[in-house]
Amino acid sequence: MPVKLFHVSDVHFGAEDPAALAWFARLVGEEKPDAVVMTGDLTMRARTREFKAGGDWLRSLGVPVTVEVGNHDIPYYWDPFRRFLAPYQRYAAIEKMIEKPLELAGITIVPLKTTARAQWRWNWSKGRVSPRALARALALIEEAPRGNLIFVAAHHPLIEGGTRGTAKTQRGDIALAALAEAGAHAVLSGHVHDPFDIPVERCGRTVRMIGAGTLSKRVRNHPPAFNEIRIDGDRFETLARTLSPEPKHSISETTRAG
Repeated sequence: MPVKLFHVSDVHFGAEDPAALAWFARLVGEEKPDAVVMTGDLTMRARTREFKAGGDWLRSLGVPVTVEVGNHDIPYYWDPFRRFLAPYQRYAAIEKMIEKPLELAGITIVPLKTTARAQWRWNWSKGRVSPRALARALALIEEAPRGNLIFVAAHHPLIEGGTRGTAKTQRGDIALAALAEAGAHAVLSGHVHDPFDIPVERCGRTVRMIGAGTLSKRVRNHPPAFNEIRIDGDRFETLARTLSPEPKHSISETTRAG
């Protein structure tokens, strides 16, 4: 039986687009996706009220949801106590959704943390895959039912996807190769605010890098957007859904897993 995922990212409560949020919620209610995968930056400044608003919105959708942590979801540099000692203190509103693995019919969704409290470079908003985060993702893939499609959910693209925004994810290509070797079929991400779906060859396998747009006012090259991922057996297709006169278009060919 076909499965439908809605892949959404960078909602940025605090700089959200109310029309885009209402549009997305309406489509969830009408089309009933099997799950919503939220790949980070639920908030703009990691404030308690932003997490509360984001949590209320996600719960109102009425479908299974998993949420990745984005760089905007960690307190900023000017709040060093919270950033280093209590970075997730304000997550109570969405605690049960954070980095939650999901099992659907024939599909396993595995979280991969790509944010860091500090890095050896100036721009801490960029991605980093720690050995510990990668080990957890690989362990979850190992535990997945044999034959399942494996979708990894991260905030930052592991390698660049040709978008205006960049992730510059440290250890991202190492992680991508390890995930491919372990059997991952796609890596879902956000951060760059524009949709993409590109095939990448690693370890003799094809892994799809799938990026979602934004439902915030911080748009770049595309209007507010999210991805619909249609899965039928071992094939899946990504459609960009945009709040525009061109509401739906494929950004990938229907692809056989593997």
